[in-house]
Amino acid sequence: MAKQTTHQTQANREKNPRRQPTASGERDATVNRNAGHNYFLLDKFEVGIVLTGTEVKSIRSGKANLKDAYGLVKDGELWLLNCHISPYEHGSYSNHAALRTRKLLAHGEEIRKLLGKTQQRGLTLIPTRMYFKGGKVKVELAIARGKQQWDKRETERRRTADKEAREAIARSRKA
Repeated sequence: MAKQTTHQTQANREKNPRRQPTASGERDATVNRNAGHNYFLLDKFEVGIVLTGTEVKSIRSGKANLKDAYGLVKDGELWLLNCHISPYEHGSYSNHAALRTRKLLAHGEEIRKLLGKTQQRGLTLIPTRMYFKGGKVKVELAIARGKQQWDKRETERRRTADKEAREAIARSRKA
């Protein structure tokens, strides 16, 4: 006769816990919040980025910053400058430099289009977010025109007016 076990197993315990939301692509790794405030974002593109292993691990842990970053087309290639990716805390001698220039991957036709747009006066390439898609790191680049101080104030006024209108509609629906 077999001996009965007395321990209980947890019925609702997941056998395969899901990956981190950032690594699985459910949440952005980093977002450039200043981009919408300082620039008019005209057109957006998704591009790949060339990274080392420790950079990918740092991005997965949320240690990337796009605040001062910008894109540049040089010699028919696309580059990302001033993107800060902190060194991986468990990295060894092969850890990466935090502010190195990184190559962006895009089709030749897209690069030519971006080159034509950025040669216009006042337009630049600004990274707006970095995220995982299919296990690969992607960067969303926006063609942007800088805002003047009065543009920023006007945007803020419009945003406040829209918010107040939405709140008034919500209050009228409740009553």
